[in-house]
Amino acid sequence: MWAGWFRLKPMTQGTRQKGTTSTGTASTGPPSVPLTVSSTGTESDAAGQSGLASAAARRAVADAGTAVAAYLVAWASLGSTVLTGPAPWFLALAAGAAVIVRAAGSVLRRTPRFSTPADRVTLARAAIVACCAAETVVGFMAGAAASSLVVLLGTAAFLLDAVDGRVARWTGSATAEGSRLDSDTDAALVLVLSCAAAGTFGLWPLGIGLMYYAFLAAAWFRPSLKNPLPSSTVRRIIGATQPAALLFALLPGVPPALGAMVLGAALGLLAFSFGRDVVELERLRRAALNAAASSPASCADTPAGT
Repeated sequence: MWAGWFRLKPMTQGTRQKGTTSTGTASTGPPSVPLTVSSTGTESDAAGQSGLASAAARRAVADAGTAVAAYLVAWASLGSTVLTGPAPWFLALAAGAAVIVRAAGSVLRRTPRFSTPADRVTLARAAIVACCAAETVVGFMAGAAASSLVVLLGTAAFLLDAVDGRVARWTGSATAEGSRLDSDTDAALVLVLSCAAAGTFGLWPLGIGLMYYAFLAAAWFRPSLKNPLPSSTVRRIIGATQPAALLFALLPGVPPALGAMVLGAALGLLAFSFGRDVVELERLRRAALNAAASSPASCADTPAGT
């Protein structure tokens, strides 16, 4: 999910297998960065491996830095057209920076450090979400409803979400780290849009955007909530419904009553999805505990020497 819907792109997607060494041992690692050196390898092979890792790390830094710079340049030009005072401009800038810095930091914290073509698409989407967050703050300070620019930016980020997954499949670069970055960007978009909706419908739409972060907080106290869930078509559909519902409700000309009805349905579906997945995770936890408890008894009943 989010546990409910951000395991749309399952977190069970592991880092791609890179093949075997001459000794037959499989190695794993980020795309194009093998981590093991064959026992028959030479010092030049090791140097080549180190060079590939260094190149991947430099590329990751460049990709993260480019995403942050793109947001700063975009908001420097965009913000100057919609704001006149420096204080509101910097406040809006900080709101977007919180989004893009989190995304860039997700790439820079990887060990070993790397980025993939799909990550670059996601970082571009995070930059768009950051601009959307900054524009949402502008609307709050003006006491106005969400602008058409928020809807336009949010729609662009929503549609681009379908691209990074396809790029990962086309390039064979799907990784667990990329899946987490994608999920975090999805969550940031929904939170920004729910904040924009709160300016029109009151605070209750914030429940849509905050549910993911509440689940993450709960996982600190209930580690079983961090476990992966089986893939679910229902979860994927409910997940895709959330930003779509928020964008529809924010469209200019949509009657407030209709927008509230759509958002209420989306919130109810999301709560159902979260609740169902929490119950499933607790069931899996109890099953694992029961299996662990019965295992010693089974061993004790087994005759010696068998």
